[in-house]
Amino acid sequence: MTILVTGGAGYIGSHTLVELLNAGQQVLVLDNLCNASKESLRRVVKITGKQPEFIEGDIRDAVLLDTLFSEHSIDAVVHFAGLKAVGESVEQPLRYYDNNVNGTLVLVNAMQKAGVFKLVFSSSATVYGEPQQMPITEDFTVGGTTNPYGTSKLMVEQVLQDVAKSDARWSIALLRYFNPVGAHESGLIGEDPNGIPNNLLPYISQVAVGRLAELSVFGDDYATPDGTGVRDYIHVVDLALGHLKALSRIAEHSGVSIYNLGTGQGYSVLEMIKAFEQASDKPVPFNVAPRRAGDIAECWADASKAKQELGWQAERGLKQMMTDAWRWQAKNPQGFGE
Repeated sequence: MTILVTGGAGYIGSHTLVELLNAGQQVLVLDNLCNASKESLRRVVKITGKQPEFIEGDIRDAVLLDTLFSEHSIDAVVHFAGLKAVGESVEQPLRYYDNNVNGTLVLVNAMQKAGVFKLVFSSSATVYGEPQQMPITEDFTVGGTTNPYGTSKLMVEQVLQDVAKSDARWSIALLRYFNPVGAHESGLIGEDPNGIPNNLLPYISQVAVGRLAELSVFGDDYATPDGTGVRDYIHVVDLALGHLKALSRIAEHSGVSIYNLGTGQGYSVLEMIKAFEQASDKPVPFNVAPRRAGDIAECWADASKAKQELGWQAERGLKQMMTDAWRWQAKNPQGFGE
């Protein structure tokens, strides 16, 4: 198969590229590099010995997409291209709706015109809003999202479900991620956010490697065991492998399939700091700051549906997540910019 991967130079995209190429798939990458680097693609080649075709461009460019689909025989699309920072989305909602929602509309229009009806969408557990109980299953009510990032993912999910209802040729997997962390075991690719990290683990690792002075822990007064937010952290390689399973699923089933991709285990911010210090043998100084707008107290998955229907489950535990994240950061103190 030939797979178009939007946002393929990014963190999750690049790790998924490795798994797709290792599985013998032909891959075409589209990325505007707004939060990614061509260096990640060069390193994917080092890891796999295979060269994906790369087009620098934006999913909102309808002319470019029409050209891509006309010039390549594309069988399916894995759609990662999107902005993803909760706090930033609160400050810049229009940018998030334009990129995440409008970008997907342009992409799906281009797919429909080209007769390509297989899509794996990178969604998020934020679509559940603030659930009243844990763990979260796929049949929980969605909505009540607490930030524009989550709302943009929810809006795209609704668009894709309506599109699939309108035309039985569509086969779509909505993958609701929990919190991706870690890096490829080679240490060649990992998470390298622009500017100050918005996510916990790259912030911790940049403090440990000396790029940042200390970590801000946003809130220690949540109704959790130690007062800090609890999340379900999943190794990015496990997450990448989930996309291959989803591609196999949509090759055989039409309509929309929805899956949580998580471990089913929640860890607090303070537990993550301690685990990283143990893996890296480096101190991670921190201060407690006020809660961030849009954050919730706790969030973890029931991923049994993915196990039953996809034959997928997370295999890598917290220790490996921390070890691999530290290996990446220690080898690349300045990320891909070195």
